[in-house]
Amino acid sequence: MEADEYRKLAEVEDAMWYFRALHGHLDRELMSVVGDAKAEVLDAGCGTGGLVRRLAPRRPAWRWTGVDLEPIACALARERAGAKAEIHEASVTALPFAEGTFDAVVSADVLYHVDDDAAAMREFFRVLRPGGVAVINVPAYRWLWSYHDVAVHSRRRYGRGETMAKLRAAGFGAVRATYWNTLPFPLVVVRRKLFPAPSDGSDVHLFPAPVESGFNGAMALERAWLRGVGRLPFGSSVLAVARKP
Repeated sequence: MEADEYRKLAEVEDAMWYFRALHGHLDRELMSVVGDAKAEVLDAGCGTGGLVRRLAPRRPAWRWTGVDLEPIACALARERAGAKAEIHEASVTALPFAEGTFDAVVSADVLYHVDDDAAAMREFFRVLRPGGVAVINVPAYRWLWSYHDVAVHSRRRYGRGETMAKLRAAGFGAVRATYWNTLPFPLVVVRRKLFPAPSDGSDVHLFPAPVESGFNGAMALERAWLRGVGRLPFGSSVLAVARKP
């Protein structure tokens, strides 16, 4: 991404409804496997460190490591996460860690930036310990391509089945996935496909407080559905979980 997009991300990641929801989904999936026990967790494509900043205080037994290819992202992550994580400048397609280093790998909205996403998934598999879990979030639907993808330098968008197939091809088992961001989905489609592109690039920005509250409420309903019913049938994101045998 452009440097301005990283700075924008650092400014809003702690408060914007989307990141609150995303980090909550990642936390839930990690907790279902790792629990509160000691664990080595890799944030593969850590960006400006928002995930570590949010989850490290909640899960003090987890030891965080972050990786990002962009120097500005690493600098912001070190500044924002402080001593909560060890940050490395490296590519997710060539992780600088030995085989079987981590109990969990998280990759939140990263793979769609990578030229060879299959190589990245193989690296996630390699650095996980047997029984370790990968939790991955990616944007959904090729037909939803828009100005937002151009602004953040996307390479692709994904379907649920495609994401699961790629994880299996990398060696993972027990793969499951769901769409999410379902309730706001019609608004996303209208904004990105029918209206002119905004002048400031991507859709990463804070909305007025009542709008943020409305989106937070919608995300609470989606979390309740995922806990009580199961996967969601459509949405603007795909969340996948897979285990290393």
